[in-house]
Amino acid sequence: MARFRLSDLNDAQRIAATTTDGPLLILAGAGTGKTRVITMRVAYLIAQGVDPAHILAVTFTNKAAAEMRERLGKMIDAADAKKVTMSTFHALCLRILRAGIDRLGYKNNFSIYDEGDQLGLIKKIITRTAARDEKLDPNIAKASISKAKNNGWSPPHDGETLAGAVFRRYRDELKTANAVDFDDLLLLTVQLLNEHPDVRQRWRERFRYLMVDEFQDTNRLQLELVRLLADERQNIAVVGDDDQSIYGWRGAEVSNILEFEHHFPNPTVVKLEENYRSTNAILGTANSLIKHNPRRRPKRLWSSRGDGEKVRLIESPNDREEGQFVAEEIHRRHMDTEEPWEGFAVLFRMNAQSRILEENLRRLQIPYRIVGGKSFFDRREVKDLIAYMSVLVNPEADANLLRIINTPARGISAATVETALQWSVRQKCSLWEALRSAQFVASVSARTGASINAFVELIDSYQIKIAEPLTEPSAIVTKLIAEIEYATELRRSCKTAEEASAREGNIGDMLRDLAAFAQRSTKGLPGFLDEILLDQEREEEKQEDIEKKKAVTLITMHAAKGLEFRHVYLIGLEEGLLPHERSKSEGTIDEERRLLYVGITRARRTLTLSYCRDRLKFGSVSPCHPSSFIKELAPEFLERVDLKKLLATPVTEVTGKSRFAQMRAAIGG
Repeated sequence: MARFRLSDLNDAQRIAATTTDGPLLILAGAGTGKTRVITMRVAYLIAQGVDPAHILAVTFTNKAAAEMRERLGKMIDAADAKKVTMSTFHALCLRILRAGIDRLGYKNNFSIYDEGDQLGLIKKIITRTAARDEKLDPNIAKASISKAKNNGWSPPHDGETLAGAVFRRYRDELKTANAVDFDDLLLLTVQLLNEHPDVRQRWRERFRYLMVDEFQDTNRLQLELVRLLADERQNIAVVGDDDQSIYGWRGAEVSNILEFEHHFPNPTVVKLEENYRSTNAILGTANSLIKHNPRRRPKRLWSSRGDGEKVRLIESPNDREEGQFVAEEIHRRHMDTEEPWEGFAVLFRMNAQSRILEENLRRLQIPYRIVGGKSFFDRREVKDLIAYMSVLVNPEADANLLRIINTPARGISAATVETALQWSVRQKCSLWEALRSAQFVASVSARTGASINAFVELIDSYQIKIAEPLTEPSAIVTKLIAEIEYATELRRSCKTAEEASAREGNIGDMLRDLAAFAQRSTKGLPGFLDEILLDQEREEEKQEDIEKKKAVTLITMHAAKGLEFRHVYLIGLEEGLLPHERSKSEGTIDEERRLLYVGITRARRTLTLSYCRDRLKFGSVSPCHPSSFIKELAPEFLERVDLKKLLATPVTEVTGKSRFAQMRAAIGG
């Protein structure tokens, strides 16, 4: 029995849900209830007598498919809901290939290679194919092969380049092994349906009503798959928003939604513009920005929820002040209004921007979670540096010693370390004691023994230096890092100069943090490590389901798509960051504008945008310029705040106890 009411939908949603025949393009702006419309449309089709087994709904993630399936189960009979096919593109392709891949010369029991399998095979092929003076990074080769497959390109026949030869051998060896990778799932399905009309017809008869979610994220192959599955009735409904197309860098074609009429003539086009998420101040800001994109389908988001607070645009002297302000205001709002931590999110363009925020959130003991990037303290070079500092304080802890004993390489092999560990277990002592033991050193080769003694002497000498009175810990650690030539090792392991600079910058940031700690505390290096390592909130984060974490969210704008938060801080609105420097040379400014639009439309109640006059980049202070996008924001929705002036605002002696009070008085909070 149906348990849904079309009267629950607004006029545009109702038209989208009840238009059942022919091509349908649903332009669903941010927060306009598209998931509800999709599931309601499926329920309506079944209520109109369509066999649920003839309905296919395709999306990009298992999570989205599961959410649709759960909602549908509450609207219609459970048995009918189960008959509807709701799946990801890859799951659909796997199903089609399991039934018909033998037509392409494979066995139906083919295996699927994951990323590890792919890399392993590519490494073997490079080793066997490359000449002595030729080099090819396996990760770069894998990315190139993936891009080629998603564009439908075949490997070159001549094999003149190493990359081309590796691509061809990779394809051939996969087939010999009766295996496919994830890109092949799409590529081979399109090939199968293209080359075998009877197979194509069988699937067209099975799926007579097609729905595709997030259509703006489809690539060339996915569009071709949808075209092949749609029969002469063209009952194909797609839902998407060209203004939220932000995945061009991984193959998404915004033209698929912009040129929908070219692929599926004479469609019904429905715009969903009533937003159920944000205030009109936030939506007005978003509208004023995105209208500057020349190639888009015009739409204007609005809400019946009222104007709400103006969007604040904060100018900060530098990124340290920016991070401190954001963390302290989140803390104040939480304390004053009991707003839960999970109501706050900080959005940024680059993962590296999270470092100063993390530092300030930790200082204020605010729980947080990182989404869409590694925590600063989980990055390899940061963990290496923390391990070195920890060994200087306490070499008896085996875990830290194991991390740095051969980093950078110093002639102490993994086999030697394993022997030392076994020796320490037998002697009931630490690994450090084993390395210092003349008895153990005598049991290994002379060369290995010399390497062990040199390492022990290195640590001993710096332990003495760090323990001297009035010493400057950051200067000692800096000297140690230079002596072991850690930066050289780091650069050698990076794929690009940009990555190397970023990682070296992270080391510089840590050393500056250590220097700053020494100025405000007398606890030295042990105290600094305690502040970093004895953070129970972060230990709990590793054990908890991240979705259930009651914490402030730190998230990249790409990862924030599809999410929403009551209070959003969007930081780093600077030229070169957003829009990113590369976008000018690559001609992708429009996509950067869409990315900012996505960030703005994540906010439900309040939105704070911020930019800095100076920012620490790759270890040195660089001047910043406000993003060119700021000029495009409608001034009537903005409240401009100069943080330097704000913090200099005089307050009464009674309320002037803290920086929180200053901000409360200056902002009027």
